[in-house]
Amino acid sequence: MGVQRIELEADVTRSGRKSHRQRGMILIETMIAATLLLIVVSGLMNAFLVVVAQNQSQGNLATRATEYSGDKMEQLMALGFTDAGLGGAMAASTTVGSIPPTAIATGYVDYLDRSGNTATATTAEYTRQWKVTSDATATLKTITVVVTAKVPRGTFGLAPSTKVVCVKSAGL
Repeated sequence: MGVQRIELEADVTRSGRKSHRQRGMILIETMIAATLLLIVVSGLMNAFLVVVAQNQSQGNLATRATEYSGDKMEQLMALGFTDAGLGGAMAASTTVGSIPPTAIATGYVDYLDRSGNTATATTAEYTRQWKVTSDATATLKTITVVVTAKVPRGTFGLAPSTKVVCVKSAGL
């Protein structure tokens, strides 16, 4: 009986290094994995860029709406209690002006451009509406200012809007 010698093909040579064939397979597998990763990341990058642009746009619009509502509230609070801009001498439990979603009341709406300057209804980027409501004793007026941005074309989501409410008493 002779001793048979069986040779097995191994990935590792006697010195412990990988064979040339195995090293080539690892390189190909790495290149395929890198290509797949690049495809996935590029797809996610487009979505990420759209979201960043959207958030920046909405944040800018909302900030301006807040600024413009505060400006109007300061103007109205500076008026005298019986000034025509605050409804004059109002009877108890009455309201002048309107805010969304009710109809626009003449004299209680401003249209503003991007810089906060007065514009027309068709060219405005912001609509600023306000109303004044007297209480049951006619000695307290609640002033509400709402500024709504017109959303530019291509923007998703709701139009940013800001509501500011202050109370003015006859004694001040």
